[in-house]
Amino acid sequence: MISRRDFAAGLGMALLGGAGLARAETDGASVEIIRSFYDTLLGVMKEGQALGFVGRRDRLAPAIRRAFDFPQMTRLMVGTQWQQLNADLRQQLIEAFSSFSIATYANRFDDYSGEAFEVDDAPQRSSNGDDIVKSRLVKSDGDKIELDYLMRPDEGRHQIIDVFLSGTVSELATRRSEFSSVLRRGGPEALVELLQRKTMELSG
Repeated sequence: MISRRDFAAGLGMALLGGAGLARAETDGASVEIIRSFYDTLLGVMKEGQALGFVGRRDRLAPAIRRAFDFPQMTRLMVGTQWQQLNADLRQQLIEAFSSFSIATYANRFDDYSGEAFEVDDAPQRSSNGDDIVKSRLVKSDGDKIELDYLMRPDEGRHQIIDVFLSGTVSELATRRSEFSSVLRRGGPEALVELLQRKTMELSG
């Protein structure tokens, strides 16, 4: 089984300016989204073995879909080809990437060994209105893994569009690099097929 450290190793933090801008009244909203997501994730970890993969996936799915902006993440992952896609193909990609992401969490956060999550009380604010919510996965031995969330407002509500580890590499950039060759060779249809296959493998 892939360790949580390996799962986190593909994440990093983007450098954004303007974090010192005046805070809006809704500053706490993005922090609460992360805390709520972590509450669900920790509960699933504690019941992980009893729930099994399907139980973990079904318990996590609503919380993950509330916290993550999968349409925006998928668009950014696909890149310039997105503008040429019809609505049906876009929706297939969004759903395939969403299901893959949820299955990844359900597969890798499958048990509990005394871990905890820490979340900073206030986000950093970028000049374009994005929030950066800084947090840490605290292992049972006290070791901490930094996980930071880039959150973008949509209709007045911030959602996650990227996840980062230790100020280095973004998850979205990693996924884009991983899937770019598939898009070049086989187009979006091939990427949908790959994501669906990977989701099935995670469930096995």
